[in-house]
Parts: sequence; structure tokens; C-alpha cells
Amino acid sequence: MSLKKLNFITGNQNKLAEVRAILGSVIEVDNQAVDVPEIQGTIEDIAKEKARRAAEAINGPALTEDTALEFHALKGLPGPYMYVRPTSLGAVTLTQTSKSFLDTLGHEGLNKILDSFDDRGAEAVCTFAFCRGPGEEPILFQGRTKGAIVRPRGPTNFGWDPIFEHEGKTYAEMEKEEKNRVSHRYKALVKLQQWLGHQ
Repeated sequence: MSLKKLNFITGNQNKLAEVRAILGSVIEVDNQAVDVPEIQGTIEDIAKEKARRAAEAINGPALTEDTALEFHALKGLPGPYMYVRPTSLGAVTLTQTSKSFLDTLGHEGLNKILDSFDDRGAEAVCTFAFCRGPGEEPILFQGRTKGAIVRPRGPTNFGWDPIFEHEGKTYAEMEKEEKNRVSHRYKALVKLQQWLGHQ
């Protein structure tokens, strides 16, 4: 089946803009906001289940994305549990709370978690999952960018970008094009782009 368009399941306009900027010359990227309950588990387990449920919800091909921020000192936590997304069904990830690590602690709070550790290293992880339709097995495309957790620098309008530093700059301090060349999302999308080229 030749793919002409991807249905990216997101309500986040910042993520949609980044995906379109990176993939737009290769394939049309449409988007839908669909409430998909999320499970606990590994990044890969969560991504696959989310894509399966999204494909069932829209009764067609679905592309989903999950982002994790892993702190080396915490052996990978908070990882996939950085965000807690309530759904219309009342299901959330992590626990039955309505706030995420980021919402609850803020940028300074996330920094304070690491203040008693020598290692402030972190890894940004992006996992795209594509499911051709209901009953199909999702395919994963994952990108990772190494960096460090720092005090906030730059605009604060996109998640944890102000505290994740890569090669001397936080994501928030980078121009969009610069970030799109080095980010975890870019690396995952390059793999997806290569896969699309063989479809």
C-alpha cells in the first residue's frame, strides 16, 4: 500500500509544526486530536499500544508520537512518565493524578531533583509509532539526543525545551531550523522518512 498522507494523532500544534517542517517535502501530514488511553510500561510498549488504539479510533492508518526525558542519575526516570495526559475516558498515564512531572514541579523543580547528584546528564527520546489500521502491528521509529539538565534558558512555551541543553544551547535557545537538525524528534523522523521512501 503506497502512503500518500500520514494522520498524525496530536493536538499539540508545536509538535505538528515540527513534524510538517521535517516531513512536509516527502509526504502530506494531516492531524487529528484523538483521546487515546495510555498504558504504563516501557517507551516502546506505550508507543505501540497508543498507535494500535489510535488506528482503531480513526479506523485507518495512524502515526503517534511519544516523548521521554531520561535522567541518567535516576536510571532513566521520569522517562515516558514526564507527561500525564488525561483523556475523555478519565484514563491517565503514571497514576490517577491529573498533573505531569513538568506541570507539578516546573522547570526549577525538575532541576532540584538532580541537585544532590553529580550527574546531570539526560537523554531526550522520541518514538513515533505507525499503525496501518485496526489489527495491524505498529512499526517504531526512535530517535535519541544526549544532553544535560540545566537551569531554564530561553522561551518557556514548549515543554522542557528550556532545561534540556545540547552542545551548549538549550532547545529553547535554538532557532527552529537548528533544533530540527539535532533533536530527538528529527532523528526519529529521519528513520520514518527513510522507511516511507521504500513504501
